[in-house]
Amino acid sequence: MDNIRGKTIAITGAARGIGYATAETLLRRGARVVIGDRDVALQESSVAKLSNLGPVSGYPLDVTDRESFSTFLDKARTDGGGHIDVLINNAGVMPIGPFLEQSEQAIRSSLEVNLYGVITGCQLALPDMITRGRGHIINIASLSGLIPVPGQVVYVGAKFGVVGLSAALADEVAPHGVHVSVVMPPFTKTELIAGTKESGAIKPVEPEQIAAAVAKTLDKPKTHVSVPPVLRFTAQAAQLLGPRGRRWLNRKLGLDQVFLDFDSTARQSYEQRARSALGVVEGPDKN
Repeated sequence: MDNIRGKTIAITGAARGIGYATAETLLRRGARVVIGDRDVALQESSVAKLSNLGPVSGYPLDVTDRESFSTFLDKARTDGGGHIDVLINNAGVMPIGPFLEQSEQAIRSSLEVNLYGVITGCQLALPDMITRGRGHIINIASLSGLIPVPGQVVYVGAKFGVVGLSAALADEVAPHGVHVSVVMPPFTKTELIAGTKESGAIKPVEPEQIAAAVAKTLDKPKTHVSVPPVLRFTAQAAQLLGPRGRRWLNRKLGLDQVFLDFDSTARQSYEQRARSALGVVEGPDKN
């Protein structure tokens, strides 16, 4: 059975980056796609660009606001003939820098978007999926959810939470015929890594590679998905190391300074947006 063609798939944070690439890939596979984004102008522009590939619609969405998320999913269900087959919790932000320099606003933004938003999406989408006895939730996390990285302390904490949440939830809802997966990319060539230097061993991947992994996960569901797959073994090995070994591995991979030593000017625009990623923006989000 084709798990993509003809299915209604809702994607959060899909007006740019990984979410946009995923929408494009799934539309080409014959899905009906509903994208949500807090930047209304960009979301409308993205829907217009994607419309030649298949049935696509978009609505404002603030994943940190339960009412906003509920409204978005209701509209996605209406567009999908009364139900959602797949929810992809993709929306995410990544403020970086020394932990003691992180503002309360940046910390709350990171936790509320990256973790609370995922929890909310799962709680709102699952009841209907469980009633129908089928459905799939894919949470986009990060390999930072397995490998502790200096300069990403709060982000790492949120992504660790998403990885653990996804695995536990997958086992809880499996008896109801529902799948839960977590996709863990490394650095991805989006605005999230603006101003950073490429690490020595781990090269940034294209958003389209993450989108392909999402499609593959829908075709053949599994709980943990790394991009590329071999990095999962590196990440799991890192978890078994003591402090000296872990820090040695981070140095070897070039991860010990990459989010502490960066071009703050080149990153300024993204950081401003990431640190205040709450609420729907009616005009272009230029922060």
